[in-house]
Amino acid sequence: MPVNAHPVEVGALAPDFELQDQHGTPVRLSQFRGRKVVLVFYPLAFTGVCNSELSALRDHPFDDAQVLTVSVDSVFTHRAWAEREGYTFPLLSDFWPHGQVAQAYGVFDEAKGLALRGTFIIDGEGVIRWSVVNPISSARDVADYVKALADIR
Repeated sequence: MPVNAHPVEVGALAPDFELQDQHGTPVRLSQFRGRKVVLVFYPLAFTGVCNSELSALRDHPFDDAQVLTVSVDSVFTHRAWAEREGYTFPLLSDFWPHGQVAQAYGVFDEAKGLALRGTFIIDGEGVIRWSVVNPISSARDVADYVKALADIR
Protein backbone atom coordinates (compact mmCIF):
# COMPACT_ATOMS: atom_id res chain seq x y z
CA MET A 1 0.00 0.00 0.00
CA PRO A 2 1.39 3.46 -0.82
CA VAL A 3 2.79 5.39 2.12
CA ASN A 4 0.17 8.14 1.67
CA ALA A 5 -2.78 5.73 2.15
CA HIS A 6 -4.20 5.77 5.68
CA PRO A 7 -7.72 4.31 5.52
CA VAL A 8 -10.43 5.57 7.83
CA GLU A 9 -10.57 3.19 10.78
CA VAL A 10 -13.30 0.77 11.74
CA GLY A 11 -15.42 2.39 14.46
CA ALA A 12 -15.08 5.89 12.99
CA LEU A 13 -17.98 7.86 11.58
CA ALA A 14 -17.92 7.50 7.80
CA PRO A 15 -17.04 10.80 6.13
CA ASP A 16 -20.18 12.12 4.44
CA PHE A 17 -19.98 13.15 0.80
CA GLU A 18 -22.08 14.00 -2.21
CA LEU A 19 -21.11 12.80 -5.69
CA GLN A 20 -22.96 12.39 -8.98
CA ASP A 21 -23.98 8.94 -10.16
CA GLN A 22 -23.83 7.66 -13.74
CA HIS A 23 -27.00 9.62 -14.55
CA GLY A 24 -25.74 12.91 -13.11
CA THR A 25 -27.97 12.57 -10.04
CA PRO A 26 -26.42 13.77 -6.78
CA VAL A 27 -26.06 10.98 -4.21
CA ARG A 28 -25.21 11.75 -0.59
CA LEU A 29 -23.95 9.02 1.72
CA SER A 30 -26.06 10.32 4.62
CA GLN A 31 -29.27 9.80 2.61
CA PHE A 32 -28.85 6.08 3.37
CA ARG A 33 -28.92 6.46 7.16
CA GLY A 34 -30.97 3.65 8.62
CA ARG A 35 -29.52 1.22 6.06
CA LYS A 36 -26.22 -0.58 5.73
CA VAL A 37 -23.98 0.64 2.90
CA VAL A 38 -21.27 -1.24 1.02
CA LEU A 39 -18.98 1.55 -0.19
CA VAL A 40 -16.59 0.25 -2.86
CA PHE A 41 -13.70 2.32 -4.25
CA TYR A 42 -12.06 1.10 -7.44
CA PRO A 43 -9.31 2.47 -9.70
CA LEU A 44 -10.82 2.80 -13.20
CA ALA A 45 -13.81 1.74 -15.27
CA PHE A 46 -13.39 -0.60 -18.23
CA THR A 47 -10.43 -2.42 -16.67
CA GLY A 48 -10.25 -6.17 -16.09
CA VAL A 49 -10.14 -6.46 -12.30
CA CYS A 50 -12.62 -3.60 -11.80
CA ASN A 51 -14.99 -5.18 -14.29
CA SER A 52 -14.86 -8.55 -12.51
CA GLU A 53 -15.40 -6.94 -9.09
CA LEU A 54 -18.35 -4.80 -10.14
CA SER A 55 -19.88 -7.66 -12.10
CA ALA A 56 -19.72 -9.77 -8.92
CA LEU A 57 -21.55 -6.97 -7.09
CA ARG A 58 -24.14 -6.84 -9.89
CA ASP A 59 -24.66 -10.59 -9.74
CA HIS A 60 -24.99 -10.81 -5.96
CA PRO A 61 -28.15 -9.41 -4.38
CA PHE A 62 -27.55 -7.21 -1.36
CA ASP A 63 -31.13 -6.90 -0.17
CA ASP A 64 -30.18 -5.55 3.24
CA ALA A 65 -27.59 -3.02 2.05
CA GLN A 66 -27.08 -0.27 -0.50
CA VAL A 67 -24.09 -0.72 -2.78
CA LEU A 68 -22.27 2.49 -3.76
CA THR A 69 -19.19 2.42 -5.97
CA VAL A 70 -16.70 5.26 -6.40
CA SER A 71 -13.88 6.01 -8.85
CA VAL A 72 -12.20 9.06 -10.32
CA ASP A 73 -13.85 8.38 -13.70
CA SER A 74 -16.29 10.92 -15.14
CA VAL A 75 -20.08 10.62 -15.02
CA PHE A 76 -20.00 9.98 -18.77
CA THR A 77 -17.55 7.10 -18.44
CA HIS A 78 -19.64 5.60 -15.66
CA ARG A 79 -22.82 5.88 -17.74
CA ALA A 80 -21.24 4.10 -20.73
CA TRP A 81 -19.80 1.36 -18.52
CA ALA A 82 -23.04 0.85 -16.55
CA GLU A 83 -25.03 0.57 -19.77
CA ARG A 84 -22.57 -1.89 -21.30
CA GLU A 85 -22.36 -4.10 -18.20
CA GLY A 86 -25.88 -3.73 -16.79
CA TYR A 87 -24.82 -2.10 -13.51
CA THR A 88 -27.86 -0.63 -11.77
CA PHE A 89 -26.28 0.43 -8.47
CA PRO A 90 -24.82 3.95 -8.28
CA LEU A 91 -21.40 4.42 -9.89
CA LEU A 92 -20.24 7.66 -8.29
CA SER A 93 -17.81 10.06 -9.92
CA ASP A 94 -14.99 11.36 -7.72
CA PHE A 95 -13.69 13.24 -10.76
CA TRP A 96 -13.58 16.79 -9.39
CA PRO A 97 -12.16 17.89 -7.07
CA HIS A 98 -10.06 14.96 -8.23
CA GLY A 99 -10.21 12.04 -5.78
CA GLN A 100 -11.50 14.15 -2.89
CA VAL A 101 -13.72 11.40 -1.45
CA ALA A 102 -11.06 8.71 -1.91
CA GLN A 103 -8.69 11.04 -0.06
CA ALA A 104 -11.22 11.49 2.78
CA TYR A 105 -11.37 7.70 3.14
CA GLY A 106 -7.58 7.37 2.94
CA VAL A 107 -7.58 5.23 -0.21
CA PHE A 108 -6.27 7.70 -2.81
CA ASP A 109 -2.99 6.84 -4.51
CA GLU A 110 -1.57 10.31 -5.16
CA ALA A 111 1.22 9.04 -7.40
CA LYS A 112 -1.24 7.36 -9.77
CA GLY A 113 -4.15 9.77 -9.29
CA LEU A 114 -6.75 7.11 -8.53
CA ALA A 115 -8.34 5.10 -5.75
CA LEU A 116 -7.01 1.89 -4.31
CA ARG A 117 -9.39 -1.05 -3.95
CA GLY A 118 -10.96 0.03 -0.67
CA THR A 119 -14.26 -1.25 0.68
CA PHE A 120 -16.04 0.11 3.73
CA ILE A 121 -19.17 -1.41 5.23
CA ILE A 122 -21.13 1.25 7.04
CA ASP A 123 -23.95 0.56 9.47
CA GLY A 124 -27.30 2.37 9.56
CA GLU A 125 -25.91 5.00 11.93
CA GLY A 126 -23.06 5.95 9.63
CA VAL A 127 -20.29 4.09 11.48
CA ILE A 128 -17.68 2.08 9.59
CA ARG A 129 -18.01 -1.48 10.84
CA TRP A 130 -15.65 -3.32 8.47
CA SER A 131 -13.09 -2.43 5.84
CA VAL A 132 -10.50 -3.88 3.51
CA VAL A 133 -7.97 -2.11 1.29
CA ASN A 134 -6.20 -4.01 -1.45
CA PRO A 135 -3.50 -2.91 -3.85
CA ILE A 136 -4.69 -1.94 -7.32
CA SER A 137 -3.76 -5.35 -8.75
CA SER A 138 -5.58 -7.44 -6.09
CA ALA A 139 -9.30 -8.13 -6.41
CA ARG A 140 -11.61 -8.29 -3.42
CA ASP A 141 -14.05 -11.12 -2.73
CA VAL A 142 -17.80 -10.40 -2.49
CA ALA A 143 -18.09 -13.33 -0.05
CA ASP A 144 -16.14 -11.23 2.47
CA TYR A 145 -18.75 -8.46 2.17
CA VAL A 146 -21.58 -10.96 2.70
CA LYS A 147 -19.95 -12.29 5.88
CA ALA A 148 -19.24 -8.79 7.22
CA LEU A 149 -22.82 -7.65 6.52
CA ALA A 150 -24.20 -10.71 8.32
CA ASP A 151 -22.16 -9.81 11.39
CA ILE A 152 -23.74 -6.33 11.59
CA ARG A 153 -27.11 -6.22 13.27
